[in-house]
Amino acid sequence: MRVLMVAPPGAGKGTQGAVIAEHFHVRRIAVGDLLRRNVSERTELGERVRTHLDRGELVPDEIVLELLRQALNEAKVAGDGYVLDGIPRTMTQALAAYRVARSLDMTADVALHLRADDEELVGRLLKRGEVEHRTDDTEPVIRRRLKLYREVTEPVLAFYARRGILLTVDATRPVEQVSADVLAGLAARAA
Repeated sequence: MRVLMVAPPGAGKGTQGAVIAEHFHVRRIAVGDLLRRNVSERTELGERVRTHLDRGELVPDEIVLELLRQALNEAKVAGDGYVLDGIPRTMTQALAAYRVARSLDMTADVALHLRADDEELVGRLLKRGEVEHRTDDTEPVIRRRLKLYREVTEPVLAFYARRGILLTVDATRPVEQVSADVLAGLAARAA
């Protein structure tokens, strides 16, 4: 099973990605986690992306695509599928990620869209910010990230719909209900 997660910040990509990875015994590739780990470890890559993350901006494509190539290659070598969270963020990234995945014979089976409205997402992210003390979970940054998602990322959904791999689930319900719908939808696609 190879799944792309496409959802606004705070919709539950991390939570549902972990559920999918465990259920289907595939690796979870969270680009945001990889980037934040590099920032916290003060790697060269981390220093290059720190200002983008702190301002709620998109990280340059060349960095994200290199991380993607490495992660997909590791999944292929291990004989695993994957749950990919954090790319694509733009149509350019979607097309480039598709080319990378196709070159490795690791294209996605499903693009999972977790749908939620902005006010729900702002509330969730502010709560997360209080708990995790993330620099990108302040209201001005959250609103900028959501605006960017609506303008730049959301149009990518049409690309996946045309490819026939889009699965949309309402992410505003309790986590257990969302997980049940996600797993049922993915199982139906795998059958």
